[in-house]
Amino acid sequence: MPILEHLAELRSRLVKSILALIAASTLAWFVLYDPALTYATRLYCEGVPIAQRGALQSGGDCQLAILSPIDPLNIRIRVSLVLGLIVALPIIAYQIWRFVAPGLKTREKRYAIPFALATTLLFAGGVWMATATLPRAVGFLTTVGGDQLATFFQADRYLRFVLFMGLAFGIAFEFPLVLVFLSMAGVLSSKAMLRAWRPAIAVIVVAAAVITPSGDPVSLFAMAVPMWVFYFGAAAVARLVIEPSRERRRARQLEG
Repeated sequence: MPILEHLAELRSRLVKSILALIAASTLAWFVLYDPALTYATRLYCEGVPIAQRGALQSGGDCQLAILSPIDPLNIRIRVSLVLGLIVALPIIAYQIWRFVAPGLKTREKRYAIPFALATTLLFAGGVWMATATLPRAVGFLTTVGGDQLATFFQADRYLRFVLFMGLAFGIAFEFPLVLVFLSMAGVLSSKAMLRAWRPAIAVIVVAAAVITPSGDPVSLFAMAVPMWVFYFGAAAVARLVIEPSRERRRARQLEG
């Protein structure tokens, strides 16, 4: 397509993605915000022992502190946007695929729906892993300083930490899709991935240490171990699915 048509197509896909994000964020504002806030607070309550909480919360109540009158509005906007992004992710992923689809061959275009589905499931799996490990991570971080420290979590900072954890894990869990696409493009082979498995494991650990906002060992290995599995899983997909399919196409071309 000419460059102007590419720009028009890009604008169309961006507009549709933004509209999907706005609609999903509006839904999150009115429907999903309260359950999400309750769940995030419960993660804090499960992670921080009662003895470590401040005097105002030692009676069993578990709440987050607000230090500014504008904090509640900022929190609702931020949480609604992130929840909206998660809800709208299948549509956004589909729009991305539709933008690149004109440059693909017919047999490659059939991966549009699997791509959108895999993107969503992997991202959701990353968010789930983040929330599953968050109580242990918070417990480690709040007790590592000693029993003399009482915990008063500021709502804005704590929820920002929770959202960053969810996004970091969700984005990191898209790692196997990158490897699969590189294999489909012929840039990365299964043999190369298997030859480099030792440095790949080390790089994944370093990347997990950098990506995880908390930096605690619980979150680090909760991210690193699945990424190791994804690495070998992507190598298996390349070895058993992508490369045999490529060889069959080459054989048909030679016969033709």
